[in-house]
Amino acid sequence: MKKYIVAGAALLASFAASVSSSYASSLVAQIDLSKQTMTVTENGFVRYEWKVSTARRGFSTPVGNYTAKSLDIDHRSRKYHNSPMPYSVFFKGGYAVHGTNEVRNLGRPASHGCVRLHPQNAATFFSLVRGAGLSNTRIVISQ
Repeated sequence: MKKYIVAGAALLASFAASVSSSYASSLVAQIDLSKQTMTVTENGFVRYEWKVSTARRGFSTPVGNYTAKSLDIDHRSRKYHNSPMPYSVFFKGGYAVHGTNEVRNLGRPASHGCVRLHPQNAATFFSLVRGAGLSNTRIVISQ
């Protein structure tokens, strides 16, 4: 009898884990370098479209399909003069989607390679990523 209870509990735990993972949100941030925009979709539905700033001349934003790696709400750049990078969502090494105070430059290339957003939009995206989970968040950057 004890074996059946243990087996039943294990089966129930396995089922609960599979159900909860099937309800995990799928989040995709599609960055279009030519348009300087980021479109955020959640579970296949467009939620937001925002202006961004990506790499200016002499720098590059990496093109590709990435999974979010880490979050840092108040990161500062070690490489570029301790510059604030609020609501950072890192996706490749030191590259991140993050907020900027340089909002006048949104919509045109202006960064050292990161994807810059208006601080309010960065906070929204950060919250969405936190809710969906890093492994359920894709960042897709195309020309």
